[in-house]
Order: sequence, then structure tokens, then C-alpha cells
Amino acid sequence: MNLSAGTRADATGILLGAALDAIFGDPRRWHPVAGFGRFAGGLERRLYADDRRAGARFAAVAVGAPVAAAAACAWLTRRHPVARTALMAAATWSALGGTSLAREGRVMAGRLAAGDLPGARDQLPNLCGRDPATLEAPELARATVESLAENTSDAVVAPLFWAAVAGVPGIVGYRAINTLDAMVGHRSDRYRRFGTASARLDDAANLAPSRFTAALTVAAAPLVGGRPSEALRIWLRDGSRHPSPNSGQCEAAAAGALGIRLGGRNVYGSRVEERPHLGDGAPPAPADVRRAATLSLAVGTAAAVLAAGARLLIARCRRKR
Repeated sequence: MNLSAGTRADATGILLGAALDAIFGDPRRWHPVAGFGRFAGGLERRLYADDRRAGARFAAVAVGAPVAAAAACAWLTRRHPVARTALMAAATWSALGGTSLAREGRVMAGRLAAGDLPGARDQLPNLCGRDPATLEAPELARATVESLAENTSDAVVAPLFWAAVAGVPGIVGYRAINTLDAMVGHRSDRYRRFGTASARLDDAANLAPSRFTAALTVAAAPLVGGRPSEALRIWLRDGSRHPSPNSGQCEAAAAGALGIRLGGRNVYGSRVEERPHLGDGAPPAPADVRRAATLSLAVGTAAAVLAAGARLLIARCRRKR
């Protein structure tokens, strides 16, 4: 199998992996990301120091090891298109979380619509890290929509983007980076310095995918009753107001597509953040949560098709050389 055939197998694997996610959601048992988390946790215990250089060494090893393993697997399957397709499909299915994300969002929408506030509060930790104990229905709806918008990039578009750019090592490397950010990249006394490298690496890895997510959200706005022109206006106006260089892009575009307003006061344990408002509409209602889940699935579907197409385009360009 030549190089072009390998990228064609990758394209097929991307579509197959996306289909598996659509049908089954996240793998229920033996999830590779959970295995990586255990590996990274053990590595942290060996390398931890309250120091940025220690954090950089940790990130280099924790990301480098799975990328090297993925590259070796890609090389071993270079002459076996069926095996290469299966490898990419498995990597894609393991990396994607779009179906499970939308499912959790719809569960939240149902509980809010039914007035089940305790159930909605119990549901929120499945979507984000905010403290739900004191949140009322409007804030639970807002937290859910913001999480759906942000995680459509992190859990769907970004893995597909890196699969298109760099094949199996790309998607494995991205998932490792994103998992490290969730483990050590947050602000706390323990990880303020040690987690800096992981957090900045995640910001860099999501710089382009977050903007692709916003662009796809703009294009998909009519599917949820929105207008692309309004989604584009809000994205360009408000995307940089968010403290994250990436999350604001997705959230602003989603706010514009849904015709709602996001942002406000967020509580994460003992840490409180005041976020600027994104969008001009009313705060999200339960029906908007369901619309946000539909928007997330539409963006993910478009991203999978485009990623496979981009991988085929790479094969065509290499063949012409």
C-alpha cells in the first residue's frame, strides 16, 4: 500500500469511526482514554514537582509516548489497507464524544422541561465542572449550552481536524493533549505551575479547530431556526471576549446561531469567575438546550465528512507529486 492508499484508508476509517460513535456513543468498556488517564496519573506521581519545567517534562512524555505508539502502528499497517482502516476507525471512535455529549444535553433538556431541578443538578457534572448545588434552572440551561458548544470543538471537531492533518498519530496526540489539560491544566494550587505546559499545549492544539467549529456552527444555524448572518455577527463581535482563546469562539457562534445570550457568573468549587455576555438574546430555556444538542450533532456530522474529504485531498496531492 503506497502513501496515497494509506491516506485513503485513513479517510474511510474516519467515516467508519464517526459512524460507530453515532451508533454506539463512547465505548462502554476498556476505553483507551481511561487507560491513558491511568498511565498519565502514574507518570504524574513520578514526575510531579511544583515547577513549570517538571510540568513540561511530564507533558512531553505523556504525549510523546502514545504518539510514538500510534506512529508505529500506522507504519506497521502501511501495506495493509484493511488493517489501516480498522486502526483509524478505532482511534476515531475512541477519540470522539459527540453522540454521548448530545445525549447528555438532551437528558438535561428533558429534566429542565419537566421541572426536575434536583435531577438537572445531578446531571450537570456529566457535562461540565461547575458546582450545581446552588444553580437554578436558567443557570443550569446556560451551563449546558456553553458546555455543548465548547465540547463540540474539544470532543468532536478537534479530533477530526487532527486526524485529517496527521492521521492516526494526529488524533491520538490530540486526545492525549486534551486529556492532560483536563487532568492538570486547570487552575489550582497544585497545578498552577505544573499544569502550565499542558494547558498551553491544549490551547495551541485547539486554536484552529475552535474556529472551524465556529464556522461550521454559523453554517448549521438554519437547522435550529437561526440565521447564519446573525451567528457570524455574534461570533466576530463576541468570540474574543471570553477568557479562553478558543472556548469563546464556539460559544459566541452558538449564541448567535441559537439567538440566545450566554456568559455570566460561573462557580467552580471555591473559584468564581465573571464571564462577559456573548450574544444579544434571552438566556437559554430548556428548548434551547435541546436545540444546542441538535446543533452539536450537525456540526459533528459536517466535520466528519470534511475531515475524510481533507484526508482524500491529501492523498490526491501526494499522488500528483
